[in-house]
Amino acid sequence: MTELYDFDTAIDRRGTWCIQWDGVADRFGVDGLLPFTISDMDFATAPEVLAALRDRLDHGVFGYTTWQQDDFRSAVAHWYATRYGTEIDTGQLVYGPSVLNQLSQLLQMWTGQGDGVVVHTPTYDGFRKAIAGLGRELRGVPVGDEESLVRELARPDAKVLVLCSPHNPTGRVWTAAELTRMAELAERYGVAVVSDEIHADFVHEGYVHVPWTRVAGEGRWALITSGSKAFNFPALTGSYGLIGDPADRAEFLRRMETAEGLASPAVLSLTAHIAAYREGGPWLDAVRAYVAGNLGHVAERLSADLPELGWEPPQAGYLAWIDLRAAGVDDAELQRVLVERERVAIMGGAVYGAPGFVRLNVGCPRGKVERGVEALIRAVKAVTSSPSGV
Repeated sequence: MTELYDFDTAIDRRGTWCIQWDGVADRFGVDGLLPFTISDMDFATAPEVLAALRDRLDHGVFGYTTWQQDDFRSAVAHWYATRYGTEIDTGQLVYGPSVLNQLSQLLQMWTGQGDGVVVHTPTYDGFRKAIAGLGRELRGVPVGDEESLVRELARPDAKVLVLCSPHNPTGRVWTAAELTRMAELAERYGVAVVSDEIHADFVHEGYVHVPWTRVAGEGRWALITSGSKAFNFPALTGSYGLIGDPADRAEFLRRMETAEGLASPAVLSLTAHIAAYREGGPWLDAVRAYVAGNLGHVAERLSADLPELGWEPPQAGYLAWIDLRAAGVDDAELQRVLVERERVAIMGGAVYGAPGFVRLNVGCPRGKVERGVEALIRAVKAVTSSPSGV
């Protein structure tokens, strides 16, 4: 399948205003680093998406647009039916400019100042910023620690569980049993669930994503997602969600259309979603297989040179979450060597509340992955062999 598409040829993204390449100095203080940072890919989106966008551009008129039409609704329903064997109620659909914007609206609907918002740790930094920015209290629960999850959900001021499914940054794919248990606990303690499933389309072979709609039960819930992650078009803006309760759904739409002034979505995002969900499946399968090869290469190199890490590829996504604690690495010194000597930008785990880890983005041509993992190996060895990394 991958031979039908060219993922090996690098596309120069410099000078295109992209955060990963052109904004590297904002986070690392230095320009010109080879970046493995923000969660987008260096690949062009699916040819079918590009063709649909060109056709829409050729029309030439870009007036106010509605997402509440059958072309979009049926495309989403088709995707869930064919990818996840799940029938969704398209009457539950809502739309927003981004997944994080939807999360912000839902937190404002379902929580008040100082209320507890439960998340699994390590935690995607976008969640941290949204929760703190709204004046809510982030309550961290280690991934897989049910005892801590029960304790936090049972607190009287715990109002929302923000679930990342699959989990970012670890790449964990929750099982049906785990999700069912979370739904039961949330319902028992009267906690609403917001399930961010933007990484769902990148689940690797041997694992199965279960949409929250399959386990939701009678509790208050929302599923928020977008095709932009898997098909690599976040710059078009646009996301959608499913909200179970009709009153909550109506309030969400009211906020978007009046309080937020976002009644008209970006037409190119709608166009891209419809094309991706109707025609882009083969491309997605191919790029996912290519990324699995990238992750396999990382595993092979780390096993050969840093076997003490015992690293294995994630169950989903193109983000290699690497635990370096067994190597005894000092985070600050490692970052200094990566930036000053190796000239690469790799996200440190402290961003996600997990010092001692790094997150390496391998959604890119194999040659770039090779340069990144070799730089990381050299930097770890330099830091562990000499306190100053020299």
